[in-house]
Amino acid sequence: MNVLIVRPDGIGDVLLSLPVATQLRELMPGVRVEFLTSPTVAPLLEHHPDVDAVRTIRLTDPLAELRRAFLQGVEVAVFLKPFRRLMWAAWLVRVPIRIATGYRWYSPLSNRRIYEHRSEFSKHESEYNVDMLRGLGLSPRKVQPPTLFVTEHERTVGRSSWANLPGPRVVVHPGGFSARRWRPESYRDLAFELAQAGYGVMLTGSESEKKEFESSALSTVKIPTEIKNCMGQLSLRQLMAVIANAHVVVSGATGPAHMAAALGIPTVSLFDPRRNNLPVRWKPLGTGVVLRPDVPTCDKCIGDACSYWDCLDHFTVDNVAAAIRQVLDTPSALVIHHV
Repeated sequence: MNVLIVRPDGIGDVLLSLPVATQLRELMPGVRVEFLTSPTVAPLLEHHPDVDAVRTIRLTDPLAELRRAFLQGVEVAVFLKPFRRLMWAAWLVRVPIRIATGYRWYSPLSNRRIYEHRSEFSKHESEYNVDMLRGLGLSPRKVQPPTLFVTEHERTVGRSSWANLPGPRVVVHPGGFSARRWRPESYRDLAFELAQAGYGVMLTGSESEKKEFESSALSTVKIPTEIKNCMGQLSLRQLMAVIANAHVVVSGATGPAHMAAALGIPTVSLFDPRRNNLPVRWKPLGTGVVLRPDVPTCDKCIGDACSYWDCLDHFTVDNVAAAIRQVLDTPSALVIHHV
């Protein structure tokens, strides 16, 4: 059977879908597992033993292009998130088994439906994902944390990126668009404090994140030699290799935190208080610390009209630095601290 796992969105979303591929391998010997994802995220899946092939689309592609993504032998499409146009494309080309949630108005485009409200946030996203396998009559097993695979050559190149920087080595990732973010100036001050304490620091992020960060936080200061600014310079595979050679990764609730966990690197993750960003559903599945502001959980961010608009200012540089030291001194299962 040829099963296509459909998840064409973010890095963390795709990473937390990998347990579906792993359990398909375990529960259906001989199955062929493919992913349908975005061209940006596709390199994440290279060299993974549970993924036979990767197809790519953009959600803005014309319908004819989306239809082609479901041809060439796809027997099962598992929609881990119900993208309407993709479900329509799979229906048009008559994929025999189409598994999706049963609670959307367009759910009849699927023919195996799972009735579970993810909006209840009762368990982790990876658990919701493997539960979709019930659409194949399978009994999902306990989720094992996903893993990523970096080649020895990539590890060597990643190690060279840290050359001339002291240790411990800390990746500081000020970017991310799926969550509210700590101030760029706070990330800068953290990097400077770590450098002053003798740590090696690498700044990472996309080109657009680089522009925002540098204009907000670096325009009037000189970077210490203990800090290397690689924002806008690394491909996804290069970022993986850099993270694989770090001792800890500091970021918001965003893709690099999940990448670090999947590479066995401890994390310090800064979560905002929105309900759709609860750690119970989105925490990295590894070791480290989740910091969350000690304010009421909110349904959505309403900006400065909120009494707790300054919620992320609860995280001080000292708070985050202390969490980094804790992670480095006593690596353990992930814990949540309310600050």
